[in-house]
Amino acid sequence: MSSTTVNGINLHFDEYGAGEPVLLITGSGAKGRTWTPHQVPALTAAGYRVITVDNRGMPPTDACLDGFTLEEMVADTVGLIETLGIGPCRIVGFSLGGIMLQELLLTHPDLITQAVLMATRGRTDTLRAAMSAADAELLDSGIVLPPLYAAVVHATKFLSPRTQADEGRIRDWLDIFELSLSERSASRAQIGLDLIENRLEEYRKIKSRCLVIGFSDDLIAPSFLCRELSEYIPDCRYEEVAGCGHYGYLEEPEIVNSLLIDFFREDTQKCG
Repeated sequence: MSSTTVNGINLHFDEYGAGEPVLLITGSGAKGRTWTPHQVPALTAAGYRVITVDNRGMPPTDACLDGFTLEEMVADTVGLIETLGIGPCRIVGFSLGGIMLQELLLTHPDLITQAVLMATRGRTDTLRAAMSAADAELLDSGIVLPPLYAAVVHATKFLSPRTQADEGRIRDWLDIFELSLSERSASRAQIGLDLIENRLEEYRKIKSRCLVIGFSDDLIAPSFLCRELSEYIPDCRYEEVAGCGHYGYLEEPEIVNSLLIDFFREDTQKCG
């Protein structure tokens, strides 16, 4: 466990392995530890130094309950890269982390060699805007859903029908959600930061090598929005993982990890 002060806040991060650095940026309401069961071991075994981060608003990083902006979160990432001296580096961004990474690709291309944008989008459509507003409305109402009910709703929204139909896996997921969703109030300040305007034309200016990964059954960042994003980023590759919801990197970690490592090695092979 490590921390550093960037942009006036205490930012928590963890480091694993040795080699060329890969920074993993997670989505809203999630901590850096969500990468540790699957992505961290795969990347360190492949010879990378992996850095995970608890974004602004997620303890032990400062909570900043008075609110903050997407721009401030991007600036936090810049500060961390500069403090650790790891730029330019490879970065993976998931969901809100993907949107942060997209903006970072525009403002600080010098800090990034390769970028993986996972379960993200370049604009906000009507249903995604309503979902975000509904989450904020529920938290602001003060209503606390019973743990099992909250777990069932979360499983329905974030997991694929294939996982939902697997008796053993869904029992495990429901147990995880019952225990973990009690921390969601800490992420209230992050809700709504993914409600970006249409940024697709801006993303035509991205220069770094990019891979966009979509998940076929994703309700939060539908695959059609991921594919659309990839079509605006120059020379961007798109991969879609079948039978996965928003948590596709946890539902099919071996496939996702293989996509990450193969993409990272492409440039290494070209340089060789």
